[in-house]
Amino acid sequence: MDFSDRHVVVTGGTGALGSAVSAALVKAGALCHVPYVEAAEAERFTLRGHAQVKLIPVSDLSDEASVTRLFNDVSPLWASIHIAGGFAMKPFAETTRAELMQQVDMNFVTSFLCCRAAVNAMARTGAGGRIVNVAARPALEWRTGAGMVAYAASKAAVAALTAALAEEVAKSDILVNAVAPSIMDTAANREAMPKADHALWPKLDEVAATILFLASPDNKVTRGAIVPVYGKS
Repeated sequence: MDFSDRHVVVTGGTGALGSAVSAALVKAGALCHVPYVEAAEAERFTLRGHAQVKLIPVSDLSDEASVTRLFNDVSPLWASIHIAGGFAMKPFAETTRAELMQQVDMNFVTSFLCCRAAVNAMARTGAGGRIVNVAARPALEWRTGAGMVAYAASKAAVAALTAALAEEVAKSDILVNAVAPSIMDTAANREAMPKADHALWPKLDEVAATILFLASPDNKVTRGAIVPVYGKS
């Protein structure tokens, strides 16, 4: 896949999956714009200082003005990949409204605002583009969201956003899709679940490869898909 000189926004690009996606994009020739909230994120980012990567401080991706400024500074935008989000696991009866809204803001609102800003940026060029959101397995298999209802609901909203938006902007050659990972093979997940069969979990570079195809010029027809990336799990 050739992303030569194409501008791509990667939210959550300094995280585990985001770093894998950013590295693959750079290898494919993309110019990556990676927002970050915490300075420590930027400090430990392996691609910090790379000529094809621009790190951008952003106060809050659920803040409309902050997201608008981010995308106004990226031109011409080819693709926007929305990995930023958060996870919370808690019994439903103990989940407060504040905790619910935190999940909604971190997962759904960030995706909504970034999608809207990306669509507007792509419309200004008239050249189309690609958007990839990140849902989760509980967004497709609701029963797997037991014990994490707020998270599952917020990710299901991301899936619905993806499918509806894909239909709305298809005629502008803006193809919108999402991936839905199961538990991914990261150091943090291995530490949290040491007895799990880690060999079954999807690897970060494998999930990144699916995201890259959906965001690439090679993807000419796929839209409105919520692609399961479960590995063998």
